[in-house]
Amino acid sequence: MGRIKQRGKAGAAKAYITRSQATKKLQCSLADFRRLCILKGIFPREPKNRKKANKGSSAPTSFYYSKDIAYLAHEPVLRKLREHKAFAKKLSRALGRGEWSSAKSLEDQKPVYTLDHLVKERYPTFIDALRDIDDALCMVFLFANLPSNPRVSPSLIENCTRLANEWQLYVMRSNSLRKVFLSIKGIYYQAEVQGQTITWLVPYMFTQNIPQDVDVRIMLTFLELYQTLLGFVFFKLYTDIGLVYPPPLDASKDEAAAGVGAYSLQEAKDVFKPEVAGSKAVADATGKKISGKDVRKTIKTIIAEADDTMDTDGPVPEAASQPDTIDDDEDFVPQPSKTNTTVPELPTLKTLVQQAPSVNAQLFAPYTFFLSRETPRPLMEFVIRAFGGRVGWTPSQGGGSPFNDDDESITHVIIDRPPQVPAAAEDPQPNQNIAVEETEKAKNLRLKRKYVQPQWVMDCINRGKILLEGPYERGKTLPPHLSPFGEMAGAYEPEEADIVEDEEVEESEEEEVEEATGVEIEDVQDPEALRAAELAAEAAGVDYGTFEKAVQKKQKKAARTAPQESAPVEEEMKKMLLSKKKRKLYEKMKYTETKKAKEREDLTKRRDTLKKEKKKSQKSV
Repeated sequence: MGRIKQRGKAGAAKAYITRSQATKKLQCSLADFRRLCILKGIFPREPKNRKKANKGSSAPTSFYYSKDIAYLAHEPVLRKLREHKAFAKKLSRALGRGEWSSAKSLEDQKPVYTLDHLVKERYPTFIDALRDIDDALCMVFLFANLPSNPRVSPSLIENCTRLANEWQLYVMRSNSLRKVFLSIKGIYYQAEVQGQTITWLVPYMFTQNIPQDVDVRIMLTFLELYQTLLGFVFFKLYTDIGLVYPPPLDASKDEAAAGVGAYSLQEAKDVFKPEVAGSKAVADATGKKISGKDVRKTIKTIIAEADDTMDTDGPVPEAASQPDTIDDDEDFVPQPSKTNTTVPELPTLKTLVQQAPSVNAQLFAPYTFFLSRETPRPLMEFVIRAFGGRVGWTPSQGGGSPFNDDDESITHVIIDRPPQVPAAAEDPQPNQNIAVEETEKAKNLRLKRKYVQPQWVMDCINRGKILLEGPYERGKTLPPHLSPFGEMAGAYEPEEADIVEDEEVEESEEEEVEEATGVEIEDVQDPEALRAAELAAEAAGVDYGTFEKAVQKKQKKAARTAPQESAPVEEEMKKMLLSKKKRKLYEKMKYTETKKAKEREDLTKRRDTLKKEKKKSQKSV
């Protein structure tokens, strides 16, 4: 006879537990339960049958795995939260009775907890932690730009600012930055650190206000874990490249708003210089001088004692007492592998660091930039220094500039003011539209430099090369700032502002043939139309080789843009083998692909039409 199952004691009713049952089992408040779930990485689950999981009830509620809640019951943070709850009761009682000495002693013994063990539990390896710092960086940069209020303490903002500056210092030192995009939400950065792609968002430096309907407590709980995680990650990153962590902060430069320039990166060998044994005597804890000879003597004594412990007084085994006698036939002879396959070596930290970057990490190394007062200094300083460039700024943007505006090594000036404002004057008078008289030296410096708008720097980074400064000069309408993250297969990419010369040369032959014959070579697959175009080209005196090249380019372009249609019968047979759920998913995917291909085709035709109309209008003028 089988075992009788009781209702609500097996299956989904046992595997899942509601949130109210979980808080009752853990004997904690709902706020503490949320904090524990965030710190431990536990989230609600959706059972297959909610009615069975809720023991016959259909009331809406959140479900968790029973094993996860049992795992929370042994969490040290939960014990500290209970101790803090008892501490709060004792403190309020002491303050209510006016026992100030007792309240002070209780405050000194306030229970605190650390999250070091949680970081080790959630991220067993360093690469796991490095993959998951995207959200941590976004949260830290967000709180670093928030103003302090009763809900967000100034010390928290200061710590977030420190972590943000430390990350920027590492990216600048290691030249890890790869992409930058200025969007409406903020500034998107993407870096490549030890083979991992890390993308984070930084808000613009405007006055931020925290909405009242936002639950800051949940965000602060995430931030609490993220700060601990970033501390461990930054320590490993800094020590891997031989730097001291945390980097020392110069208080005077920090008060002068030097930003990341207030931190000084120090080599680990400059700070920690251990004494070499034998070269110099070192004092021990008792104050006695210990030489290298004493150290070597102690090591020999330890080795001798270890050898003595191997000799036992008991009977020696027969196998150990007799010498090893191995027949010649039993000698191990290494045999080569039958297959010629070689096992690839696993990547190590040294190979990842020595690996050549995918982009030019020293793009701005030959150039020196100077920032005008209206440009965002933290943004420009970070991206320029991350690619090896030197950058200076005006005193109104903060202290710590390595050079002034009269430095002869300046090659580019980043300026973002309208052209009617004089460039030579740093503080022009209101309603002043006339040019300011400049000295001969200032004129020579101005002629040697190139004045560009900030977008030029971002586009150079995303394109991986130095672009022409002409379209980005002061006062000109800038070309479209395209997102560098649109790497989707088959996506439409709008035409860049700068036209490649070789593409113009390739299209010139087609235009010459079409102008000479008066026939557009569009339908290259139709033999009659192709024959008529050939006769018209021959009558117009067009060389046959030029005509053949134009036709071949048209054929290649048509084959490249033509959609690849599969046999409908074969596709239907493949769909029949799929389940109903997978078939619906496949149809949705095909619908999306067809829609995107149609949009791309329409946009491409529209671009070609506008391009032809523009060229015809230029020729008519």
